[in-house]
Amino acid sequence: MADLFGSTEVIVEGGHRPLADRLRPKTLTEVIGQSQVLGPEAPLTVMLESGSLGSLIFWGPPGVGKTTIARLLADETDLHFVQISAIFSGVPELRKVFEAAKIRRQNGQGTLLFVDEIHRFNKAQQDGFLPHMEDGTVLLVGATTENPSFELNAAVLSRSQVLVLERLPLADLERLARRAEAELGRALPLDSAARENLLEMADGDGRALLNLIEQVAAWKVEGLLDGKALSARLMRRAAQYDKGGDAHYNLISALHKSVRGSDPDASLYWLARMLEGGEDPRYLMRRITRMAVEDIGLADPQAQAICLKSWETYERLGSPEGELALAQAVTYLALAPKSNAAYVAYKAARRAAKQTGSAPPPKHIMNAATSLMKDQGYGAGYAYDHDAEDGFSGQNYFPDGMDRPQFYQPVERGFERDLKKRLDYFEKLRATRKT
Repeated sequence: MADLFGSTEVIVEGGHRPLADRLRPKTLTEVIGQSQVLGPEAPLTVMLESGSLGSLIFWGPPGVGKTTIARLLADETDLHFVQISAIFSGVPELRKVFEAAKIRRQNGQGTLLFVDEIHRFNKAQQDGFLPHMEDGTVLLVGATTENPSFELNAAVLSRSQVLVLERLPLADLERLARRAEAELGRALPLDSAARENLLEMADGDGRALLNLIEQVAAWKVEGLLDGKALSARLMRRAAQYDKGGDAHYNLISALHKSVRGSDPDASLYWLARMLEGGEDPRYLMRRITRMAVEDIGLADPQAQAICLKSWETYERLGSPEGELALAQAVTYLALAPKSNAAYVAYKAARRAAKQTGSAPPPKHIMNAATSLMKDQGYGAGYAYDHDAEDGFSGQNYFPDGMDRPQFYQPVERGFERDLKKRLDYFEKLRATRKT
């Protein structure tokens, strides 16, 4: 082993082994984190104790232990472990795997087939697993970073249990760092602030943390590095964000709900997260404008105009200056009075429109464009509202025979408070005119 801050290389047969490989757990009890699947009453523990391990899909971000847990499951159940990647494997490789598994089965040994990035297989390839899963030739353990609901066949999902593995919190990353220091035989040359920065740089990825630790341990430095010195030497790991994947939809949902929840700080945070991830600001402006329509509505009619103005400002300034306009729009929406009354009313009107089919308008509000139409009673009895007292006739504008519904029910917030007064006023006049 090298001097205090020297190289971390350990020369073994076969050459240098990375720290992440040297620290790979040898039993399930050594796995750090993932108590939701490995805890005393968690699914995997229950399956193993009952001897009923079935096919599994591990869904989670990189570096949280999917491959390690699959390998350890094979050890726990005395199954032969076979690992393939959907990125590099095709139908010929799968045939060879299944043939070898059949021979093993005939000789009395089962096979745990671990398929990394299983979502990369197309529908036909995924269907190819089914007969071998059903007859017990293989026990399938798939790993995916994408939502299985969208990426995997229903048939595969119905024969598997999906287990969600989560990014490691700072406490678990600290445990992993201490284990690494024990393996290295020395502490990292970092002060407390720099150590916390290092853990944050890993962004919940245990493998990434061990790679960072291996770099830091190899530095020849005097004393302890602070946070600034660490940042100068190491690049922060890029945040995981896929503009077409789960992160995209999860973060826009978080932004929308933070605005709806009137939390400007959380709203700005999720906006910043999406921009940092490389999201198209124009997509964000479309969604932000929709928030104004859906969640603020007529409680603050100005909100929609502010969004459109912010959009226009971004188009004129571009990035990064124009992104401030997005931030201002999000802040305004978060603090604006909220109402979805118009949104709810519109959806109710659409349902009513479907239910009533082709019912025509009452004849008194249809124009008599020809003498024939006039003879048929079109326009007869129409009351011109401007000629009525208070400018309101109170006539019926729904199809004949249809009970008058009330779709729009404004809330007692913002401008809709005034609209509610108007609505109540017209309702009273309508009752008077009807009498």
